Amino acid sequence: MKNLLSVASFTALGLIIGYAIFGKWAGEYVSLQTLFSFGGNAFHRAFQSVSGIDDMRNKILLCGAAGAVAGVLLTFRMKK
Repeated sequence: MKNLLSVASFTALGLIIGYAIFGKWAGEYVSLQTLFSFGGNAFHRAFQSVSGIDDMRNKILLCGAAGAVAGVLLTFRMKK
């Protein structure tokens, strides 16, 4: 249970850091609803693709994944 909590907290920390670094568009932070809204009609998806929101979302999610990996590695390292 403690391991899962550690990995979840590192994942959340990675997402927060990723949002702080990559979440700005035109000098302002993009709303979380805009970032994590998947689907919609073709016009909505095209706007997200052209405006760079898809790339921004991918970078933030990669930071979260890196945080999860760091959490797993630290958890296994602490066990020894």
